[in-house]
Amino acid sequence: MHAREPISDRDQKRVALSYLQEAWAEARHEGVDDDCLAQTCLFTALAEFVSTYGEEAAAIFTDGLSSRIRNGEFSIEQSRQ
Repeated sequence: MHAREPISDRDQKRVALSYLQEAWAEARHEGVDDDCLAQTCLFTALAEFVSTYGEEAAAIFTDGLSSRIRNGEFSIEQSRQ
């Protein structure tokens, strides 16, 4: 077995996003509603944050999400720029 080179955080996020987009497309193809997918993804992500960093750190992280949402950080148009 060959040892792999370490992957940068940016590259890991790019690969992870690709996997998630593929899974999302497959679920939609199977008839799963976008809203259900979104809520399930958020729940899973937050549960992972709590598991990894603890409840308080996850709560602090989510405190800033409302302003980031209002600033358009998660809008499709903004993420493509």
